[in-house]
Amino acid sequence: MLKVDLHCHSNISDGVLAPAAVAAYARTAGVDVWALTDHDEVSGVAAARTAALDLGMRFVAGVEISITWAGQTVHIVGLQVDENNPGLVQGLHQTRSGRDARGREIARQLDLAGIPDAYEGALKFVGNPDLMSRTHFARYIVETGKCADIPDVFKKYLSEGKPGYVEHRWATLAEAVGWIRGAGGVAVIAHPGRYRFSDMAQGVLFDEFKQLGGVAIEVVTGSHSPDQYPEYAQLANAYGFLASRGTDFHAPGESRVDFAKLPPLPANVTPIWHDWF
Repeated sequence: MLKVDLHCHSNISDGVLAPAAVAAYARTAGVDVWALTDHDEVSGVAAARTAALDLGMRFVAGVEISITWAGQTVHIVGLQVDENNPGLVQGLHQTRSGRDARGREIARQLDLAGIPDAYEGALKFVGNPDLMSRTHFARYIVETGKCADIPDVFKKYLSEGKPGYVEHRWATLAEAVGWIRGAGGVAVIAHPGRYRFSDMAQGVLFDEFKQLGGVAIEVVTGSHSPDQYPEYAQLANAYGFLASRGTDFHAPGESRVDFAKLPPLPANVTPIWHDWF
């Protein structure tokens, strides 16, 4: 059985390792098919592809696009995309714009909450200046000793209603799915169990996503708890979605589940990669 991981990040977005280093780390953990899905950025795909193929892995070009839907941030993963597609590249550039201003406002709020110099502190962890994110601030806050780990940071800061949370209007669902499909890719709702939607709202999201041409949801992901795996397997089948799998890896020891420990998809779903190889 192929060990497939279709969701992870490098230092091109909010990961810690360079794309080639992520590839090596995944391969050491036994991954056979791997996708790099950096946030709103595809500039790491070429290096990731070269490293993956050199290591004997099959590679899937990917991206994770931030959207705003019903007032919440939702992530849409694109797989099998052409990373040079002009529509995708321009759309991602448009999505990234405004992150620096958001970062400075996050830092201002954290300063008021007793965490000074957060912008400069977060910048130390940024590999791509266009993609400063809350995760970079979280790493800095851990470094200061204010919190024990990144989940603790998000519990106390950076989440809605907490100091340092700054809303940002991202792309629309239609735009993200359109960019992905225009680049020859397939669209996947990332870690659907992570969003704070009612069952009814989640159903509306799934229906709209399907109407726009979305084909899959993540079922087994490091952002889901084990009890959510069968729940989202059932929902994938109910809505006619394929199932995807990925760690949502950001750094060794930082993600909830590492490459080696993520379980396989449940047997009752159709993997998104079922006809790729």
